[in-house]
Amino acid sequence: MDETTKSLNFIEHIIEEDLGKGFPNEALRFRFPPEPNGYLHIGHASSICLNFGLGLRYNAPVNLRFDDTNPTKEEQEYVDAIKRDVEWLGYSWDTERYASDYFQQLYDWAVQLIKEGKAYVDSQSSEEMAIQKGTPTEPGINSPYRNRSVEENLELFEGMKRGDFEEGTHVLRAKIDMGSSNMLMRDPIMYRILHKAHHRTNTDWCIYPMYDWTHGESDYVEQVSHSLCTLEFLPHRELYDWFLDQVVDSKNIRPKQREFARRNLSHTVVSKRKLLQLVEKGIVDGWDDPRMPTISGLRRRGYTPESIRNFAETIGIAKRDNLVDVSLLEFHVREHLNKIAPRVMAVLDPLKVVITNYPEGNEEWLDAENNPEDESAGNRKVPFSKEIYIEKADFREEANRKFFRLKLGSEVRLKNAYIIKAESCTKDAEGNITEVQCTYDTKSKSGSGTEESLRKVKGTLHWVSIQNALEAEVRLYDRLFTHESPDTHKDKDFMDFINPDSLQKVTGYLEPSLKNATTGDRFQFQRLGYFNVDSDSTPEKLVFNRTVPLRDTWAKIDQGK
Repeated sequence: MDETTKSLNFIEHIIEEDLGKGFPNEALRFRFPPEPNGYLHIGHASSICLNFGLGLRYNAPVNLRFDDTNPTKEEQEYVDAIKRDVEWLGYSWDTERYASDYFQQLYDWAVQLIKEGKAYVDSQSSEEMAIQKGTPTEPGINSPYRNRSVEENLELFEGMKRGDFEEGTHVLRAKIDMGSSNMLMRDPIMYRILHKAHHRTNTDWCIYPMYDWTHGESDYVEQVSHSLCTLEFLPHRELYDWFLDQVVDSKNIRPKQREFARRNLSHTVVSKRKLLQLVEKGIVDGWDDPRMPTISGLRRRGYTPESIRNFAETIGIAKRDNLVDVSLLEFHVREHLNKIAPRVMAVLDPLKVVITNYPEGNEEWLDAENNPEDESAGNRKVPFSKEIYIEKADFREEANRKFFRLKLGSEVRLKNAYIIKAESCTKDAEGNITEVQCTYDTKSKSGSGTEESLRKVKGTLHWVSIQNALEAEVRLYDRLFTHESPDTHKDKDFMDFINPDSLQKVTGYLEPSLKNATTGDRFQFQRLGYFNVDSDSTPEKLVFNRTVPLRDTWAKIDQGK
C-alpha cells in the first residue's frame, strides 16, 4: 500500500474500491442534502467539506438538495441561509434540487407499491401503532388494516391526496416485516396527512412523504452514486435499500448509502431543536449570534472559511462518534488570522498616561508594521501625543521582578514609539489609580537607529493616543457553555450550563486607522486577540466582535476541573 492510499479516509477507500471494480469515474455524483428547518452548524460543515471535497477530488458533480418534506418546520429563510453558508465556505454545487421536485414521482411510486401489495393505508392512531410495533426484543403485531384490498388502499390513498381526511386519520405504510429485528423495517410510514402550506408547493399537496421514503428515491432520481450520511442512519440503510429495490432499473446507477461519524464539539450543542430553543428563549440574539455554532454565527464572529475547512480536514472522517475539543477549531482560526489579519492597537480597559516631558500640543505620526507575517501588507501611520491610554492591567505601583510591564521607577517600550518611565500616579478617593505620570526618552523612537532606540527593555505595551482615539463598542465573546458536554447529562438540562459571561460589552479606544473599517474586516488587536467588524456597525459607531483571544484561556480552567 503506497503513502497516497494510506492517507485516504475510509469513504475514499470505498470509492476507490468501486472504481477498481469497474464503476465509471464519470458516473460518480455526490450530494449535500440538508433539511431547511434551521441554520447549518459546525457539524454540517464537516459534511459539506466531505461531499464537496470528494467532488473536487474526483472531478465529480455535487448536488445541493433540500430534503423539504416537512412543511411545519421548513422555511425559505433557511434555504437562503444554507445556500449562503455553502457558498461562503468556498463550494459550488452542480444543480440545486429539492425533494419537493419529486413529490409527483414519489406519489406515483407509492401507488405502484400499493398495486403490488407492498404498501397499505393504516387507520390506527399513532398510539395504537406504537403499541403494535413491538420493542427491540419483541416482534411487532400486524395492523388490523394490513390486509386491506388493493382497491380500498388505492381509494383511501387518493382521498388522502385530495384532502378528504383530517390529519392523523390515515397513513400509508410499507408492507415489509413486523417481525424484523430492525424496528425500522416493521411497516414504516411512507406518507402522512398534513394540511399545511409548503414553502415551495404551497397547498398543492395534503400528504407529505416521510424522510426515509424520500431520501433514497431522491438519490436515485438524481443518480447519486454515493449517499453519505451520519452514523445514526446506519440502521436506516436496510430500509434505504428495500425502498430502492422496489423502483430501481438495472440500466441506471443504484445509490450506495454509507455512514460516517458525527464530530461533536465540546462546550457546544449542535441539535437544531436545542439551538432553536436558545433563539426562542432569547439566550442568544438569533441564529447568527456569534456565540452560536452555526456557520452564520461563526462567520459573524470572524471565523474564516479557510479555518473551518482546515478544521474539518484535521478531524477527518471516522466510523465512531467522538467529542472534539473546541480549542482545535479555535487553533485553526488563530493560525489563519495570524497570517492574514493586520495588527492594530486598541485599548479595552483604559488607564490615562501623561508623558510630562513631551511637548504640549505636539503630535507625531509614527510608522507601524501591518503584519510581520506578511511582507506585502506594508506599513501604516499611528499618531503619538502627550496623553495616551494603556490597559489598566499593564500598570502597577509596585510589582515583583517577573512583572515586565509598567511600574513606578521602571521603563517599558511603547510599541512603535518610545521608551517611557513611570514617575508617579494619581488616585481617586477610593484609592483607584486614575492617571500615571511618565517621562519619555526623547532619543528612543523605534526604528530611528539611535543608540537609545536600540536599548533593551523587557516590556512592550500597546497604546492609543487619547486625542486621536476612536471609540467603539467591543463585544467580548466567550464559549456559550461552561461544561464540555452540556447536553449529555441525565439529571440536568443543557440550559443549566449556560455561561453567564459568554458576552461582555465594553467601550474600546482604537487607533484612527480603523475609522473606515467595514463589516467583516478582521484585525489582530495587539496583545488582546483577533477581532472583526460586526454587521451592527454604522459609520457613526463601530462595533467589533472578539473572534478568539490570542491564547487559549480555557486550557488552565479545563485542567483544573
